[in-house]
Amino acid sequence: MSELDREAERNVNPPRQQNPLLEAQGLVKHFPFRDSLGRARGAVRAVDGVSLSVPPGRVLAIVGESGCGKSTLGRLLLRLIEPDSGTLSFDGEDVLAMRPAALRAKRREMQLIFQDPFASLDPRMNVEAAITEPLILHRLHRGRERARVAELLERVGLRPELARRWPHEFSGGQRQRIAIARALASEPRLIIGDEPVSALDVSVQAQVVNLLGDLIRDLGLTFILISHDLGVVRQIADQVAVMYLGQIVEQGPAEQMFHNPRHPYTRALLAAVPGQRGPEGGALKLLEGDVPSPVAPPSGCRFHTRCPHVQAICRERAPILVGETQLAACHLQDSLPPATPIREAEADDRLARLQAYFRETTA
Repeated sequence: MSELDREAERNVNPPRQQNPLLEAQGLVKHFPFRDSLGRARGAVRAVDGVSLSVPPGRVLAIVGESGCGKSTLGRLLLRLIEPDSGTLSFDGEDVLAMRPAALRAKRREMQLIFQDPFASLDPRMNVEAAITEPLILHRLHRGRERARVAELLERVGLRPELARRWPHEFSGGQRQRIAIARALASEPRLIIGDEPVSALDVSVQAQVVNLLGDLIRDLGLTFILISHDLGVVRQIADQVAVMYLGQIVEQGPAEQMFHNPRHPYTRALLAAVPGQRGPEGGALKLLEGDVPSPVAPPSGCRFHTRCPHVQAICRERAPILVGETQLAACHLQDSLPPATPIREAEADDRLARLQAYFRETTA
């Protein structure tokens, strides 16, 4: 039995736990900026009071428009950048209180897959060196690093003999597979994927989404997917959190979010998916207006400047996330008209067909 098979045997179907693997409460990160004379002129409120929890072995997708704070939140969850305030725990341990040595050891269990496969690999290191680096750092598989690299490459669908090649010799999809293998090298329990397939064409996306789904299932991984592609999110996520201007405005089970969104912003995101139609076959009305500045977000509900259902209370008072399994931060969520049923979009259908094709050809 290979080391990866033993790892899968340990992690698949983990015992039920009451506590989440990762939990954040009230995370805040503002980036101050200055004018040409060095005078403080304000701050970009990238993440502004985000709370979430991820149970072990589940997939949480964080979605929203570009600039809403998704990637900053991902880096905060790994403590790659320091929050201004809030709490963060991993398996019950306070991550923000850890000293550098303890944090470095804990990062063995928390890994990140970057968006750009062309920038995330060091061109001065061949594949074997890139994947071996975390093994050396965390003192894993000492004396058999080369065998471990071969196992990881096979796990992500690459031939072991490719280990001696350099990043420029691979396609984008192959590079992302190498990046996934590198993330798996330290045997993590949590992986955050920051737009891991957005730089790939749709046929390669289907293969990589299949790969991620297999790894999550076989290794019992907890996965946080940061994405703006709702087609990919629909294929892989158990839970979805929707961000707008640094805050989560809706969160809940993926199926409920896609079939009965409770926040107007979530409805607008789903209406923008190519191929969506209204009840009578007409095009859905798309979201109008520009995203407000994160330097000076609107008062009350931050979405009120673009919301088609806005009322006076929306301008005056900020809503809070309320609900049972599906939470929404909207004063009007119980009085909104029924959501338009979301059908399988053309782009989603093409991705699903390609996924099925690649599963059949590799079976």
